[in-house]
Amino acid sequence: MGNSQTILTATDIDRILKRMAYEILEAHKGNHLVLIGIHTRGVFLARRLQENIKAFEGADLPVGEIDITLYRDDWTQMSAHPVVKTTQIPFSVNGKNIVLIDDVLFTGRTIRAAMDALIDFGRPGRIELAVLIDRGHRELPIQSNYTGQCVRTRKEDMINVLLKESDGEDRVVLETT
Repeated sequence: MGNSQTILTATDIDRILKRMAYEILEAHKGNHLVLIGIHTRGVFLARRLQENIKAFEGADLPVGEIDITLYRDDWTQMSAHPVVKTTQIPFSVNGKNIVLIDDVLFTGRTIRAAMDALIDFGRPGRIELAVLIDRGHRELPIQSNYTGQCVRTRKEDMINVLLKESDGEDRVVLETT
């Protein structure tokens, strides 16, 4: 049986997302900036970043959501019948500065799939990445521009991000074996 350790509380997550919102604002000054969350928890984090940015600057940034299921290089191994969620990008991505948002950065394969999916919608001016947790162990040369927290893990460990929108509470848990 494994050990479970809370590494971020609701207060920590809120503080981190506020800091990340400021970092994004400082880097972009609102120039053609849009946020796109990767299903599932990245979408909720994108909406929270949007709310923080609106509270800080009054800017109501466009937010989209992207499903990468069929762009994954392992989707045939995941299930014979993958569950595909909705992709909603209600704006043109052409020339936009896009911040992709996800909960955990691990191997980099999810982000690669998200970039492939995004390019099918047009040609962004720039794509950046914001993640709540970076746990290392990259298999692809991908890094985040905005990182909530770096957490040292072993490859076999699990990071579980719980968000109130999907899980009823905000918390990040490290599961070790």
